[in-house]
Parts: sequence; structure tokens; C-alpha cells
Amino acid sequence: MKAANFTRMTEASVEDWAFIMRATTEHKEADLADNVLGLLRAMKGPKLGYPIDRYEHSLQSATRALRDGVDEETVVCALLHDIGDTIAPDNHSQVAAAILRPYVSEENRWIIQHHGLFQGYYYYDKIGKDPNARERLRGHRYFEACERFCRDWDQCAFDPAYETLPLEYFEPMVRRTFAREPAYFD
Repeated sequence: MKAANFTRMTEASVEDWAFIMRATTEHKEADLADNVLGLLRAMKGPKLGYPIDRYEHSLQSATRALRDGVDEETVVCALLHDIGDTIAPDNHSQVAAAILRPYVSEENRWIIQHHGLFQGYYYYDKIGKDPNARERLRGHRYFEACERFCRDWDQCAFDPAYETLPLEYFEPMVRRTFAREPAYFD
């Protein structure tokens, strides 16, 4: 079978779905980590006014997290926290969280989903927004973890002189993360 034999899902057979599931699994195993790393590499180039580009910012965030001794999953999240920027700059946090969601803990997904709002603490007052907007989430069980993520690895990761590890160092971690059995959510 080279392709399933239906034009509507209501016509699909068990064999069709077995074929589709095999093909999807093979594609995921072969390409998913590369596709995610491609989103990261797409951030190379324009600095958009920052001291470094977003690619270097991501590597620097991950390097800082690694050097703080956090677990591998959190390092991967620090590396990939902004991958939504190239395709959805206005809701990049939610896009990155959606991509990571099946492969990371609930805590790390929540942190990535909300890091944009928490980052606002460091600059919203300079653009006419409320820097304390994150306070509406105070009391959430992951509030302090997100606060730490932004304070220690994100807002400070724009230093052109920082000794940042190369992507090759982090690639095996990304591959292990995306090779996990995904957890599906509603």
C-alpha cells in the first residue's frame, strides 16, 4: 500500500489507519527533531534591535540553564522557548508551548506558555504596558518557576560576550526529548 484508500475519513478501514499510523510514526521519528531545530535555526540573522539575534539568545538561555544545573528537559525548554517567534511573534509563547506540550512536563509547558507575559516584568513599563501583568497569575503553583526561568535564563540572555555553547551540544538533548512517547491532552 502506497497510500490509504479513502477520500473521506468515514470510508477509512482498519488497514488504512494502520498504514497511516506507521507512516506518521516513521516521519515523526525521522523528521520531528529536525523540524523543531529548523525553527530554531530560522531565528539566525536579524537582530531586530537586540544586541544578539534570537538564535544566539536561545542558545544563551539554554547554556545558562545548563550551567545552573537544571534537568535536561528544562534545558531543552530554555533552548526552544522562542521557536514560535518566526511564525507567530504575537503569541510565540503559546506556539512554542503547543509544540513542546506532548514531550515535556506540565510545569515546563506552563512556563513556556507564560514566559512572554512574565518577561514583560522587565520591559513593559518602557512600552506603556503594565510590568506587573503577570501578577494575575500569582498563586499558581508554577508562578515561581516561571519567574525564575525569566529572571535567570531569559531576560539576561542578550549578552554578546557570554560564552555560549553551540547548538551541536544541545542537539542530542532535543532529539531525546522529541523521541519520547508523546502524552496527548484535550
